[in-house]
Amino acid sequence: MTSLDASTPVTALAALVRGAVFGPDDPAAAVETAAYNLMTVHRPDVALLAADAADVAAAVSFAGRTGRTVAVQATGHSAAAAGPGSVLVLTRLLDEVTVDPVARTARVGAGVRWQQVLDAAAPYGLAALCGSAPGVGVVGYTLGGGLGPLGREYGYAADRVREIEVVTAGGEPVRATADREPELFRALRGGGAAFGIVTAMTIELVPVPTVFGGGIFYSTDIARTVLRRWQQWAPTLPEHAGTSIARLNLPDDPMLPPPLRGCPVVHLRFTATGPAEDAARLLAPMRAAGPALLDTVAEIPFAAIGSVHMDPPQPLPALERGALLAELPEAAVEAFAEITAPSAGLPFTVAELRRLGGALAREADVPNTVSGRAAAYSLFVVGVAVPPVAEAVPGALDAVLARMAPWSSGGSLLNFAGRGQRDAAFAPGDLERLRRLRAAVDPSGILAASARWS
Repeated sequence: MTSLDASTPVTALAALVRGAVFGPDDPAAAVETAAYNLMTVHRPDVALLAADAADVAAAVSFAGRTGRTVAVQATGHSAAAAGPGSVLVLTRLLDEVTVDPVARTARVGAGVRWQQVLDAAAPYGLAALCGSAPGVGVVGYTLGGGLGPLGREYGYAADRVREIEVVTAGGEPVRATADREPELFRALRGGGAAFGIVTAMTIELVPVPTVFGGGIFYSTDIARTVLRRWQQWAPTLPEHAGTSIARLNLPDDPMLPPPLRGCPVVHLRFTATGPAEDAARLLAPMRAAGPALLDTVAEIPFAAIGSVHMDPPQPLPALERGALLAELPEAAVEAFAEITAPSAGLPFTVAELRRLGGALAREADVPNTVSGRAAAYSLFVVGVAVPPVAEAVPGALDAVLARMAPWSSGGSLLNFAGRGQRDAAFAPGDLERLRRLRAAVDPSGILAASARWS
């Protein structure tokens, strides 16, 4: 608590909630509000570490009564920054996970990270449609669509949501399903956090106890050979196999295996369900593409899926851009190889091409707002904005997208979109439908700081 006068937003909100409340001058505020992405710096009038869903509802109501907006953060991988005039709701304590092995579902709180779900589902031989980094929050990832290693077989994470518990802009708790609040249910699954603050959701699990997966790292000296082989090989894979390939500029980090430290490399990522021997045969053409610096592909528990991409667990100041590609002909591979080569001098960290298709191309059984299903590939570029290259990173990311623009299908996946790209993540008809719903459910713009599009 605080000794500030009762007229301050800190004491006024603290009187309404069970969770801890922080003002901008509270030394604990910087720690509690820190985001994984260090580019996101919050400066709200007041922050709430919510103890339960009732706290979230109280904070939203408080914001509405006092003329403030609301922002929300679980892990802060892609949270919108909360500025002056806002209330920041922190959901990390809403971390309940309940697995129903018979129904093959999990109910997860808004603060739950994917690794918690993977660990809870593993004893039942079940898996969740997480992304490449299990440290990411379940709710934010799923609201943005959710493209993961099992996507070609099972679709987007948003396709497998059964129920969403959400606090509306009016501070009312609502349960949205296919039959109850169907328009809200449709919008939230792929449309981001623009329509309410989600406090929990129930998601489907899939019967995948193990996966044949990992990565193969190649020297940049054979990058063109490996990229061309991948371009020919990836379209031949069945739906139960997924792959991406990336150019990485790795730091000199003692946490990395010695062959990779401080080196530019090519990183093939691969996963396949089913018998390991069959998956190994699928991978064989890429293992024969050239000598490997490191090959980690093996049968692993699905709960260890984070080892495939090896995304960094530590917070970073990251900038990102995304695009969807309609095709990837030889000319596109050559362009990608050229623009991402060390000789181009661009200070990006990751430039990835990911094969889409399969279940990702099919509409969900219950329609949602995930777009770009006709695209064949995703292009995703990340840069870490640290000196001495920080100022050059945005231009470097833009340069990669510009070079690949001739093969773009337009737009980007919402979770992969940079700050200025998010409207383009939706088809025009979907965007207008979302805007109409937004105007209906939040006419005062209370949730503006939570939105991932304008």
